[in-house]
Amino acid sequence: MWKIFIRWWWLAAIPVIIVAGYVGLTWQRPPISYQVIMRFMAGGEPPTELSVDYDRYHTWLSSEYIARGLANVIETGTFANAVAQRLADKNLEIAAPSIQGAIVSDYAESVMVVYLVWPDAEQIVAVAEALSEEVTQNSAAYLPQMSGIGVVARRVDDPVPAAMPPSLRAQLVGPSIRLILASAVGLGLVFIAHYLDPMTREQAEVEALGIPVLNSIPKQHR
Repeated sequence: MWKIFIRWWWLAAIPVIIVAGYVGLTWQRPPISYQVIMRFMAGGEPPTELSVDYDRYHTWLSSEYIARGLANVIETGTFANAVAQRLADKNLEIAAPSIQGAIVSDYAESVMVVYLVWPDAEQIVAVAEALSEEVTQNSAAYLPQMSGIGVVARRVDDPVPAAMPPSLRAQLVGPSIRLILASAVGLGLVFIAHYLDPMTREQAEVEALGIPVLNSIPKQHR
């Protein structure tokens, strides 16, 4: 295998050189993205009149279930459509799939955490505000089990965008994949050239044909 590669190494180098040149001429640093992190306290409306033996433990327990349910709802297409409609009412047209792909949610006890990543610092604030309005004003519509009880969701973080410079991995992934594919193509060309090569180059190849070798003339270098 090593002899084959040494013989046809220039075929393996051609795709790598071409792709490396193309990457060097066209590579651009990935754009900076922005992230907003918002926390929401979620819970249900407590009874208006508490009995003597009423335990607020049930209120805290239901709030944990509500936070978990809202965290799952926020990542759905239905919720993204509602946020997109709120933005459209403010003359900002953004596709719902783009909004849905930018949202990641989590929860811890009664707190729901929303992570929003967007390429534009001004738009991310508008999207975050529309998302916050949908959560605080219309959460009960997504939880039918809370019908008649009501859902209370309060935002405790202002939508402040933070710049997220591209990581070194993000900058190298694209060029690295292209160079790896170019190397694979080059190796493929090497083995194709060896397969199609009609020449007999070594004594062992001649003997493998059943032809006895009486002598050989050594190669002389000038």
